[in-house]
Amino acid sequence: MFSAAYWSDPHAYLFALLIFGLRICDMSMDTLRVLFVVRGKKPIVWVLGFLQSVIFVVAISSVLSGERNYLNVLGYAAGFATGNVVGMWIESKLAIGHVLVTIISSTRGAFIAERLRASGYAVTEIAGRGMNGTVFELHASVLRKDVDLVETIVLEADPLAFVTAEDVRPVRRGFWRS
Repeated sequence: MFSAAYWSDPHAYLFALLIFGLRICDMSMDTLRVLFVVRGKKPIVWVLGFLQSVIFVVAISSVLSGERNYLNVLGYAAGFATGNVVGMWIESKLAIGHVLVTIISSTRGAFIAERLRASGYAVTEIAGRGMNGTVFELHASVLRKDVDLVETIVLEADPLAFVTAEDVRPVRRGFWRS
């Protein structure tokens, strides 16, 4: 299908590499844009959407034009897949937003709440009933970058505690450690 000259042409590989790089940028922006949409950050979403669409048009038109389609398609697909992972990595490093950490402990709820408050976190305590009796349910709204620290504090206080975390979008301000 393709001649030997096609496979030995360094320009074909460079062009495919360029498309690969464009797709990494495009998809990284797409991943971040979707996360900012969920958090309601309209100006950032607009800028990312604009830049992403420009890069996408350049990348896709490069794939659909010219004779070196095979390598360009591979560069496009590999850039798409890699860009998703790179976007997730960037987002994890940015750690933007707040998380609601829910802690359930059957015996050490008050102690966990005390340790978290001593570290500067606001905690709401709720008495609950679990499968084996009374439990303590704790809610702490923390910055995403602090989730690992909060988990460490909780598990040092009660290694058997059940801990979950979910993204939240503050509507009204209360006590937020920021």
